[in-house]
Parts: sequence; C-alpha cells; structure tokens
Amino acid sequence: MNIKDAIKSITLFNHLNEEEVEFIASMSHVSKFDAGSVLYYESESIDKLLFLVDGLLKVYKIDKYDNEIFLYYIYPNSMISELSNLNENKINCFSNSEFVRQSTLLSIDFKRFKDEFLFQNELVFKFISELIYKNQQLQCIVNRELVFDATSKVAFMLINDLEIFNQLKRNEVSLLLHIQPETLSRVLKRLSRNEIIIIDKGIVMINKEEELKNIYMGM
Repeated sequence: MNIKDAIKSITLFNHLNEEEVEFIASMSHVSKFDAGSVLYYESESIDKLLFLVDGLLKVYKIDKYDNEIFLYYIYPNSMISELSNLNENKINCFSNSEFVRQSTLLSIDFKRFKDEFLFQNELVFKFISELIYKNQQLQCIVNRELVFDATSKVAFMLINDLEIFNQLKRNEVSLLLHIQPETLSRVLKRLSRNEIIIIDKGIVMINKEEELKNIYMGM
C-alpha cells in the first residue's frame, strides 16, 4: 500500500481532495510491524501523529506491582496517538501499546501537520483543544481509579489540585479519591514525616515538588 492509499483509507482524511492528500503525503510514511512489536511505552514522547491502517493494537498500562491493566484495542482506520497538548511538537504517550497481529501504520509529522494544515482554521484548533482537555480529564480518572495506589492518588491530587484539596474536608477528599479516611491520614503523615509536604493548621503546602511527582510518575 502506498502512502496516498493509506491516507485515503483513514476516515478522517477521506473528504480531502487530491491536492490535500498529496500535501499530507509529503509529511508522511507507512510502516509495517510484526505481532508482538511494541509501538511505544508510557511516558515516551514521539513527534509523529499515528494511525492504524491495518492490523490490531493493544493499549495497556502497568501498575505499581507490574500488573498489566488492559485498556482497549485499536482497530484499523483509527488514530493511535493520544493527544494531550497542541502547543508542543511532541506527543506524550499516556499508555503502552503492542501490536497483536501484523499491522500497517501511517505516521505523519506532527509539527508540520499542525502548522501547515490543522492551525489554518482557528475554530477547528479551539474545538480540538477543548476535546483534548476532556481527554486529559479521562486520563486522570483512569490513572486514579485503575493504576494509582493510595499514596499515588494523594500525591497526584496535591500536585494538580492543591487548592481544592485544602478547601475540602479530609473525609470529602477520601470520598473523592476512593480511599479510607484513615488511609489518607497515614499517607499525609508519612509525606509530612519525610518532609515532602508541610502541614500547618490543616493546610497542606508542598515542600519537595519533584519528590512528590516521582511518587506517581516513577511507578
């Protein structure tokens, strides 16, 4: 399959005229992968927008205990890339992915696609940015509910929602994170004892931000 045929096989692009297809083809290439090949690992950054033309791809995460948590399959005629920010030139991988059977992949230069094609319409750009924000919220839920242990849940909330954490009562935070109040108390005491956070009159302040991030990012 040549590059233009691969582009035309993707529903997202099948309304494009021949000139537009030719233009996207100039920044694209097609690759084949065997079953069992890993496409990317969680937290990697890639500079290509990826689409599955043919085959099957498994998407999964790994928890703190090295257990595989299956998320979903990606089928032909689908975008693979998990967009989280249009203002950067690389795409951060939220999960791991592995080909289940021999597959064909279309990859498009992400920076060129944004600058020379996508950003030409401001409304489209703003709409996609909003969709990406919603996707980020979903990713947070997946991590919180399926992957993170209690300490990671607390650390993640402190980094991303410290103001809300301090506004809520401790039992409300426990409900939000789906952990027991006693567990939350133990986690906060341990973080405070290790001087990662400071607790003053019930208000939590972050003392060692990188160490706090490493609790959930270094899983």
